[in-house]
Amino acid sequence: MNDHRSKMMIISPGLLPTESLLDSLVLISNEVSSIENFPLVQIKNVSSMIRRVKLLSSLFEEIQESDSPLPPSSILCFTELFSMITRVKILIQECKDRSSLWSLIQLEFVSNQFFVLVKEFGRAFDILPLNLLNVTHDIKEQIELLHRQAKRVEVELFIDPREVQRREKLLEVMSKNCLQNKKTNKGFIDFVKVEEIMSSIGLRTLSDYVEEISKLEVEAQNQAGTGGLIVVSNINNLMLLVSYTKSMVFRNDDESEECKPLSMFLYNKTKIHDNDSSLLSSSSSRSMMSSMVSIPDEFRCPISLDLMRDPVIVSSGHTYDRVSIAEWINSGHHTCPKSGQRLIHTALIPNYALKSLVHQWCYENNVSVNESKENNNSSSKRHKNENAVDHISANKASKDAVKMTAEFLVGKLATGSTDIQRQSAYEIRLLAKTGMDNRRIIAEVGAIPFLVTLLVSKDSRIQEHVVTALFNLSIYDNNKILIMAAGAIDNIVEVLESGKTMEARENAAAAIYSLSMIDDCKVQIGASSKAIPALVGLLKEGTPIGKKDAAIALFNLAVYNPNKLSIVKSGAVTLLVELLMDDKAGITDDSLAVLAVLLGCSQGLEEIKNSKSLVPILIDLLRFGSVKGKENAITLLLGLCKEEGELVARRLLANPRSIPSLQSLAGDGSLRARRKADALLRLLNRCCSQPHHSL
Repeated sequence: MNDHRSKMMIISPGLLPTESLLDSLVLISNEVSSIENFPLVQIKNVSSMIRRVKLLSSLFEEIQESDSPLPPSSILCFTELFSMITRVKILIQECKDRSSLWSLIQLEFVSNQFFVLVKEFGRAFDILPLNLLNVTHDIKEQIELLHRQAKRVEVELFIDPREVQRREKLLEVMSKNCLQNKKTNKGFIDFVKVEEIMSSIGLRTLSDYVEEISKLEVEAQNQAGTGGLIVVSNINNLMLLVSYTKSMVFRNDDESEECKPLSMFLYNKTKIHDNDSSLLSSSSSRSMMSSMVSIPDEFRCPISLDLMRDPVIVSSGHTYDRVSIAEWINSGHHTCPKSGQRLIHTALIPNYALKSLVHQWCYENNVSVNESKENNNSSSKRHKNENAVDHISANKASKDAVKMTAEFLVGKLATGSTDIQRQSAYEIRLLAKTGMDNRRIIAEVGAIPFLVTLLVSKDSRIQEHVVTALFNLSIYDNNKILIMAAGAIDNIVEVLESGKTMEARENAAAAIYSLSMIDDCKVQIGASSKAIPALVGLLKEGTPIGKKDAAIALFNLAVYNPNKLSIVKSGAVTLLVELLMDDKAGITDDSLAVLAVLLGCSQGLEEIKNSKSLVPILIDLLRFGSVKGKENAITLLLGLCKEEGELVARRLLANPRSIPSLQSLAGDGSLRARRKADALLRLLNRCCSQPHHSL
């Protein structure tokens, strides 16, 4: 949906001369007041808004007729009112031009636009010097009433409950259809209910249906550039539903053969009589009819031009038959065959809505849904070789609502003003905070590339919301791959290194540690020259939470051997040892874990050996540390003893607490601690039995 702010910049009059301003107000208010043929959805909000503008029109006309000069204090208010009434006109026109079904899906969003305008009217009335205007008492009373109503509406966003109920029925029909289809492949649409829904929003004649299909086509084109991964596909599915419903409802309206239902077409061509209906059950008869039936274009795969028996959606939003698009991708193609757009990932999302319509069409036209056994076998083999990740479709009404919300928010991320992007990023952040289904759906509708782009936003709040949203999304493992594929690392590292707020930097570290759980991500993150130094920098400057996230990220990265040297060279060892003694930091266990991993690198071992204060700290941790802390403390001591031999052993033996602590762990510690404590005690015993050399 287009951003209206740019339009307002063009038509806003600024501070016009009094006469021009009044003329403009009278003209625009009369245009709005005379609007007829209300949109089929948002009728109450539209009619209420027009009534408000009519009252204002009376005010403007009476002032104009009085020829009295406007008080200077009213100019700003009237200028604001002109801008708002113009926006009312645009909003109502958009409601009229928009698809009724799509308006029903976006009910809250459109209602909120009216709500915002009413609030702005209330604020404009706050600065209107009504007592200084030369108008009648009746007009003043009407404007005062309008003012009170506008202030009251500030806490009353109006959404027509009847329209909510219609939308719920629509989603219920479609979600039940998808759910049944997934389980049984027999989830046919109840066209009686669908026709009732269509009729309730004004689709009653053939021309109504044709116009609605045309509006959906325009909406699909408008939404194509907003980045919603399957928003265009959803609109296309609505288009299919309207088209198919039209053909069912008006099947007898046109006597021409090609407008009759396909089942009637077959009947006329093959002369199958009622008493021969048993023929339809035979596979040969079904095969014959399949070859004779004219497949609707909407049901044909754009690649093979055959019937889509298993339709799936790719990242561009277009739908293909699974076998055809899988072969296309597996042959090395990385673009959408239909649009040429590069696929940001190769996930294939089942299009259950279209699949059900195809199966229903097959059933009604006696066409076999399944291919031959041979084709099925080869198809299953190809499925095993697919590189695509098959996601589970959101098939319940609640998930549909999440999907619609996410699609709308992604559109606003792509096309909205800074304020709209900030709010959209915040809502995506909240939506991704809980529930794996939410995280999956948000990624499926194409949010990730736009979030990645906005990481470099100059707006500190946008940056903070976006990096946090990416962290929340990355908790779902499949999304980690998508985030990396979108080229997020450099932007996340930039936020980590020089983010506009400490919260943004720390959440960038959290995103890094979440992504670094995957081996391929460890390699890619480590390859960034800035990632590890930025994490070490946060170890020094961050809050306790930020330091902990940075330490965990460093531990994950250090598991990949080539990253160990980078961590050591960035000065991490000295900082980690200092953090062992920092009770306020609260990351003793995480620091120990990183140091223990760095023992596996010769440069890391050398740095750890050079830390004079480390051994006494480790001895204390043998007694007072956590279970994991004790295990890593023993790991470090054992590694130092093996490398330094007598030097570290004598320092351990000189401390009266070390041997009792080791013996206690050897008897009562965890399995790993017992094993390492035994090894360290044996090593100390050998050192004791050898002659001591002077130090």
